[in-house]
Amino acid sequence: MNIAVRAARLGDRMITILAAILMILLMSYGGFSLWYTYMTMQEGFLNNDLMSLKPVVSEDGSLSFEELLALNKDTRAWITLDGTNIDYPMVQGKDDMEYVNKDVEGNFSLSGSIFMSYHNAPDFSDPYILTYGHHMDNGGMYGDVMEFIDNSYFEEHKTGTLYLPGKARQLEIFACIEGDAYDPYIYNVMDKQGNMQEFLDYIKNNAQQYRDIGMKDTDQVISLSTCVSASTNGRMIVFARINP
Repeated sequence: MNIAVRAARLGDRMITILAAILMILLMSYGGFSLWYTYMTMQEGFLNNDLMSLKPVVSEDGSLSFEELLALNKDTRAWITLDGTNIDYPMVQGKDDMEYVNKDVEGNFSLSGSIFMSYHNAPDFSDPYILTYGHHMDNGGMYGDVMEFIDNSYFEEHKTGTLYLPGKARQLEIFACIEGDAYDPYIYNVMDKQGNMQEFLDYIKNNAQQYRDIGMKDTDQVISLSTCVSASTNGRMIVFARINP
């Protein structure tokens, strides 16, 4: 009888200990998850040191990119959409995976960088420029691209600036498409020379939001692409004209 009682008590103690260990593990995991989410969200925004490198137009109209290029030779531009959180340096990697999880300083980062397609010419001479950025729920990186599907937001946010070495060019936002990551029209930048009118017609016919700003086949277009979290291959893309 004593043996049975002792065995039962030992069993109870083991269950209690295991339950306590499980509780500690769950609490630790919960704490780590909160920390991980917080750090990921924080990474989506630039710190003050990086923001201080944003190009400023001088009195003679010139721009200096020396500090940005010194930070990272892959820097190609700085993009800003007025009234949004989109205000970042833009890089270009050796392929379209290099900066998915690497920040502009070259460090590992879950929020990655804003980057242009490696198929594009580094000097922005192509008729169509394709850029990517992660969708951060707090609006960081290209998180605010998601907002353009709403007509009110689309109508209230029409402009931006693309800062290039030596020159700032104004952006006019004219369309937003919710599409697919394998859309050959949107994600192929190499076939647009001589085919821009077909591309512009495709954008107009497939856009959830569209604004007629008198686009011509000689205009240069930039797209901002980000993931739609509810769909594996879903993408939200904003299109803007790059004015000379």
